[in-house]
Amino acid sequence: MANRLTKLSQRIRLELNDIERAVTRAQAAWREYQASGNDLYLDSVALNLHSFYNGIERLFEGIATTLDNRLPDGHNWHKRLLMQMAQEVAGIRPAVISDVTRDTLDNYCRFRHVVRNIYGYRLDPAQLQPLAEAVNHAYEQAQQELIDFANWVEQF
Repeated sequence: MANRLTKLSQRIRLELNDIERAVTRAQAAWREYQASGNDLYLDSVALNLHSFYNGIERLFEGIATTLDNRLPDGHNWHKRLLMQMAQEVAGIRPAVISDVTRDTLDNYCRFRHVVRNIYGYRLDPAQLQPLAEAVNHAYEQAQQELIDFANWVEQF
């Protein structure tokens, strides 16, 4: 089990670097869209916001399978996984993220569904704007809590 926990902690730390890169790219593409009005940049914003959340979700899946021994299933498993990470599992682990972070990430979880189910040319800049402008803050919240969790994991 110790080896699995070490790998989980390492994975959290490594994946956060890739997630940060997606955040940086989403913000850069949003600035380019604002400066140019060229809606092709919206595709990049959406893809990188999607990558941001997918990276976080992959970490949550790793935690759920390694420690909780259960992944939610069904049509709304993404949302249930997010909820699972904000809950302590008695005798196994503390909550991975706070309720505030869960609520922040829920916006990106819902947007992930939009990106997967519409054509890029139908992206609404008004829907992207709050997500693009808040993604750095959302990342910093999640990053700190995930690092705190990785530190907790390393105690075993």
